[in-house]
Amino acid sequence: MRPAWRWALAAGAVGAALLGLCGCAQIGYLAQAAVGQSELLLRARPLAEVIADPATPAETRRQLQLAQDVRRYASDRLGLPDNQTFTTFTDLGRPYLVWNVFTAPPLGSELRTFCFPVAGCVPYRGYFSLEGAQAEAERLRAEGDDVSVGGVSAYSTLGRLPDPVPSSLLRGGDSAVIRTIIHELAHQVVYVPGDTGFNESFAVAVETAGARRYAQEHGLPTPDAGAAQTRAKAVNALLLATRSELAAIYAASVPDAEKLSRKTTVLDAARQQYAALKAGWDGYGGYDPWFADAPNGLNNALLGSVAAYADRVPQFLALLERLGDDFPAFYAAVRACAARGDDERIACLEGR
Repeated sequence: MRPAWRWALAAGAVGAALLGLCGCAQIGYLAQAAVGQSELLLRARPLAEVIADPATPAETRRQLQLAQDVRRYASDRLGLPDNQTFTTFTDLGRPYLVWNVFTAPPLGSELRTFCFPVAGCVPYRGYFSLEGAQAEAERLRAEGDDVSVGGVSAYSTLGRLPDPVPSSLLRGGDSAVIRTIIHELAHQVVYVPGDTGFNESFAVAVETAGARRYAQEHGLPTPDAGAAQTRAKAVNALLLATRSELAAIYAASVPDAEKLSRKTTVLDAARQQYAALKAGWDGYGGYDPWFADAPNGLNNALLGSVAAYADRVPQFLALLERLGDDFPAFYAAVRACAARGDDERIACLEGR
């Protein structure tokens, strides 16, 4: 029998999701989100219980012990919230927690947004099944949009629910465990409804600096100095540059047919640049799907999803450095900037 508090939390999750149903055409979407969130909570077990369970595989036990340690460190040393987030574990039985669907116009660099209770407007829809995500992707492609579908290993409900450590997070290895726990807790410190670029870049900055500090204090390899991070930085730089080039084309006063032709040329050039990068990676092909000439490959939606997480990270990291890597002072400064208007937040980060 499940404890009563789990049923209450699950009911609360369903109720929160259904708040947005009145007069809304998203009933099916919100219903699957409510059910998925409820199941996630209902199946959660305390980390200490899972770690002590003789049936828990040794590697899972070790990673969950790491998650416990990072969780404590995040609150004690990085000034992140100390609550029930990531104090339980849910074995999902699938590779990802959710699959996000991103969509953008065929001649536009900005992602389309969807508005929901709590999170505000965000540039994606999350599905608890791959089939649901793929069905939505096909619907959007049929309307003419560029679409990208990507698996997500963990997410945050901004402290409103006791988010568990999902088994999908462990698949990414120790670095993913460290970085993701810090990243998701950072969302509970600063979150501006409707400004995904600001929110995600802030969380990535905290994740980057926090994981670096954790590694230094625990005698671990620097998390952003390995081959994987070198590849990620190179690919992100290429994709951001490609997106900027396309944005200039889309803003030009030329016929749409010419814009589409130029778009094809730019994307082909990006694929060639990727091939040159990959030639020095000893056969690693993890980014191949991103550059594929396929419906879910290199397009405006994929480029926009990368930009949402990376575009403004340098400004946040520079501010943290100016504040002497003082995390609480950094959070206070970012909160002050978050209170500014949409057009003023980044200037605020830069001290303008």
